Amino acid sequence: MSDEDVLEAVRALAPALRERAAEAEARRKVPEETVKELADTGFFRLLQPRAYGGRAADPALFYAAVKETAKACGSTGWVASVVGVHPWHVALYDPRAQEEVWGADPDTRICSSYAPTGTVTPVDGGFTLTGRWHFSSGCDHADWALLGGLVTDAEGRPVDMRTFLVPRTQYRIDEVWDTVGLRGSGSNDITLDQVFVPEHRALSFGPVTALEVPGHAVNPEPLYRLPYAAVFTTTISTPIVGIAEGAYEHYVAATRDRLCVSYGQQVAEDPFAQVRIARAASDIDASWLQLRRNIGELYALAERGEELPLPLRTRARRDQVIATERCVAAVDLLMENAGGSAMRTGPNPLQRAWRDVHTGRGHAANDPERALVLFGQGALGLDIQDTML
Repeated sequence: MSDEDVLEAVRALAPALRERAAEAEARRKVPEETVKELADTGFFRLLQPRAYGGRAADPALFYAAVKETAKACGSTGWVASVVGVHPWHVALYDPRAQEEVWGADPDTRICSSYAPTGTVTPVDGGFTLTGRWHFSSGCDHADWALLGGLVTDAEGRPVDMRTFLVPRTQYRIDEVWDTVGLRGSGSNDITLDQVFVPEHRALSFGPVTALEVPGHAVNPEPLYRLPYAAVFTTTISTPIVGIAEGAYEHYVAATRDRLCVSYGQQVAEDPFAQVRIARAASDIDASWLQLRRNIGELYALAERGEELPLPLRTRARRDQVIATERCVAAVDLLMENAGGSAMRTGPNPLQRAWRDVHTGRGHAANDPERALVLFGQGALGLDIQDTML
């Protein structure tokens, strides 16, 4: 199979994913059957290094596959995106860590919880981790976890931010996920109690931001020369774009035959509904085009071995948060004109999309002011100090 074949295979899953969307919501996690089908397409290997049976594919193709998945089921698209990007992150680690994850099973999947909510204690040869990490999407389908943590000095002052790689045998999953939107993402808590993590499984954000990591020694593909901030924030925004696109398609199809009882006319004949359709379509298109452009330009530079300029990196963050903002607004625009029946409880795709995009908007990566100020500082020639670039 080529990388494009993987994308086509993912597209072919759409009817089944759409049919299981209500089941995912009811169970509060993506069905095992869905995860297996995605794995069978080769999706989870798109960003995995070739040294371990992966494709190290063009990231734009990965995001296209995520968008297609999210169009059919928002929760599935969210989990696919988040779990699917983790092989990229693990490929940056010390080769010993990569061997531990994929050496025995190249199909091993990884979840994450990057917010540093637990306690990290430096010890000989590594660190011990204790505490609770929240919102680990798709954790039920993973055998390893990437957990963020602050390393402090003797006075308790933060001196480093690291991501710790921990096997499933050393943590507990607490089923606490019960939300309005993205209900099927299974974003449960992960709990550790005095778990030792060796130094080679603790990657600092400093080298990651500087694009100088130990994994480069064994993974020479240009994919692993991309900035963490652009890769991971695009991972969060792309499912929201896909959900909005699916909502738009459902709204247009439903509107063709819907009668507005209050005005005694077909909604399709209402010029105000037509304008809403045009505005929503434009905003969704603009969001996707900018995301693709930015990740495409970054990847092209990495392929040529050229420097990734700061203005491009700040632009990627700018457009990523605006993409989320536009898509949430687009779904709101359609929902406002969907009629009272769209508010009834039950498996209404537009209502589900509305709940999903608002829940996804709450992710820290979608904080518009925090990202937009970086672009503004760069445009004004000011010094930018931020790890999320």
